[in-house]
Amino acid sequence: MGLYSNPAAGCYTPPPSDCIVGPLVTTPDIITAAALIIGDEILSGRTKDKNIGTIADHLTSIGIQLREVRVVPDDEAGIITAVNALRARYSYVFSTGGIGPTHDDITADCMAKAFGVTIDIDPRAVALMKPAYDKRGLELNEARLRMARIPAGATLIANTVSIAPGFMIGNVVVMAGVPAIMSDMLKDATQHLRTGAKMCSETIVLSHPEAEIAGLFSDHQRAFPDVVMGSYPSFNDGKYKTELVLRSCDPARLTEAAEGLRLKLKTGRLL
Repeated sequence: MGLYSNPAAGCYTPPPSDCIVGPLVTTPDIITAAALIIGDEILSGRTKDKNIGTIADHLTSIGIQLREVRVVPDDEAGIITAVNALRARYSYVFSTGGIGPTHDDITADCMAKAFGVTIDIDPRAVALMKPAYDKRGLELNEARLRMARIPAGATLIANTVSIAPGFMIGNVVVMAGVPAIMSDMLKDATQHLRTGAKMCSETIVLSHPEAEIAGLFSDHQRAFPDVVMGSYPSFNDGKYKTELVLRSCDPARLTEAAEGLRLKLKTGRLL
């Protein structure tokens, strides 16, 4: 088990908030995460979120299970309450939004308050940003320097798209809300993460409505309680389609469950 494992709970628990998280290490543990989406524009519908899927895909590919997504407005109390709740519950929290140059970009300040540390213009961030702005003939003015304000003790997260960095403090990764920048930061943050067993999946596609397989599927789930199973129906061109998806971190157990289900479906003439 990993250094911060909790064998009794069967899962990975995060390091203390003042712990420096080291380079990417893969463990056999179940490592979990939450995504915290910050912004009035998301809740109002003005901006359609494109980051949740990217985060989910990436974390799944490296062996981190995204367990919860929470969306909060640009409200200090709401952000602090959410990040404190999520960082205590999951191995990692990935936040997006609110680290730009305007007055409503308050995420960095909220993170500092959540962790009880100071925040100021970080010389490391300035050293990254100034040459890039000088090259473009732009002044590193007060507004742009807001993006260089980093909570004390945080690790910088690189941004090769627009230079102004994100950061990681404790087990919280703080990224921009712009999808291209967020994706770039997410890739750089990966080196600082502990990853666990990768989730594998098997999909069985049926040309039957859910109601016809519900009983059999429920019985099969009871026979394999350690394998996550879900049913996803669709109806196109007058035809039913149901996708049965089985997921597990244990490839052998997944294969056993999937083959057993296929046999049951064939026996019932449903496959």
